[in-house]
Amino acid sequence: MRALTWHGKRDVRVETVPDPRIEDPTDVIVRITSTGICGSDLHLYEVLGPFLDPGDILGHEPMGIVEEIGPQVTALAPGDRVVIPFNISCGHCYMCDRGLHSQCETTQVRERGMGASLFGYTKLYGQVPGGQAQFLRVPFGNSLPIKVPHGPADDRYVYLSDVLPTAWQAVAYAAVPPGGTVTVLGLGPIGAMAARIARHRGAGLVVGVDLVPERLSRAAADGVTCLDLRRHGKDLGDAIRDLTDGRGTDAVIDAVGMEAHGAPVAKAAHTAVGFLPDAVGERLMETVGVDRLAAFRAAVDVVRRGGTVSVSGVYGGAADPLPMLTMFDKQIQLRMGQANVRRWVDDILPLLTDDDPLGVDAFATHRLPLEEGPQAYKTFQDKRDGMIKTLLVP
Repeated sequence: MRALTWHGKRDVRVETVPDPRIEDPTDVIVRITSTGICGSDLHLYEVLGPFLDPGDILGHEPMGIVEEIGPQVTALAPGDRVVIPFNISCGHCYMCDRGLHSQCETTQVRERGMGASLFGYTKLYGQVPGGQAQFLRVPFGNSLPIKVPHGPADDRYVYLSDVLPTAWQAVAYAAVPPGGTVTVLGLGPIGAMAARIARHRGAGLVVGVDLVPERLSRAAADGVTCLDLRRHGKDLGDAIRDLTDGRGTDAVIDAVGMEAHGAPVAKAAHTAVGFLPDAVGERLMETVGVDRLAAFRAAVDVVRRGGTVSVSGVYGGAADPLPMLTMFDKQIQLRMGQANVRRWVDDILPLLTDDDPLGVDAFATHRLPLEEGPQAYKTFQDKRDGMIKTLLVP
């Protein structure tokens, strides 16, 4: 089969690799029909190389058609249409029973001290082959895949793999009161969808912050009050307090993470680690790694006293200096973590209708053949061509 594989910093390629096969009685093999490029994939493209091996298959936002099932699979049959959650969860352990599928005790990567395994996402999360490929082996065939109806285009459902549950959890964790206010830092795929979900769930004011013109104009068309970071970089907090009677918003969603602009020393460290030998780079990231915390510090600044910061953007540092004095003084509530995909599916599926209240049918800005994946990664990293969300078609 053809698959997009990692070979080094800023070096991904589409190659011919062995087809996956049934390895466990509850496995299924899915023929991928659409697979997204996620902002988190850029961390692999740019920063997290020490935790990858050449040839690793990337991607964690796939959907497709069941081609083959293991002998113990009873919930699916060949020909069924399914979306695959990015976290690999068994559905019945202590953590899954509590809706914490990203902490599944069956697939935790204990040798690394990490949570549930993820598709296509480094040794830290199990080094499981990903979904930017023609076929994917999916474990837990009776509980993990999300069965969806045939008919509507893939765009209707593919975001159940990551974008929709991640954005939904970000808003749920933000605990915006009815009619309340929320700032979304970063209007990439997750931030843009989080802003839509916040409005859908009754937020009175949604403020979106970014510095990419296409992202700002798109969010403004969704009814978001947009602030251009290029204009408000130093006075962002004051600009948001001016909109909220001097207090700041009830909640802030950090949908940026370690890709934040600013912090030149941390940026240089990220760049350097990406070029170090794996053993050295991995050790540095696990022990003294630091992130660019511009977005997180902005969140702490602009949230009102007693408000909530919800972090959905991925951070990778082990020695990040947090502004603890300010966080304590402002009595900030902080929630974060990988999305528990299966936890939110029942809330989201009823919204994926012809009425399309969340705008999923037209959410992708680019749909490209899998063979063009390497160029798509570069375009997405460079924030060119108005690229906000790309779906690859194997």
